Amino acid sequence: MSKLDEKERDEMPGREFAFPKQRKEPLEDASHVRNAIARFDQVKDVTDKERDEAWERIRAAARRFGVEMGEGSWRELGDGKGGKR
Repeated sequence: MSKLDEKERDEMPGREFAFPKQRKEPLEDASHVRNAIARFDQVKDVTDKERDEAWERIRAAARRFGVEMGEGSWRELGDGKGGKR
């Protein structure tokens, strides 16, 4: 995964993040997409609606970068009950 420095991250448009309001989980390449999936349950203080929207952004980025996703929904992650929030 390419490492973003603070300046690069600050300059990224919000639409390039899974969670744009919180500017969490950048989706700039395949490695970042895989990381966003792996860390999805670790994002705190977001609503289920925000998670649904973030998951759709991750799915779109996964298609764009050729990342296969085994989960159809974020609710399939972690403990099978929507993960740990």
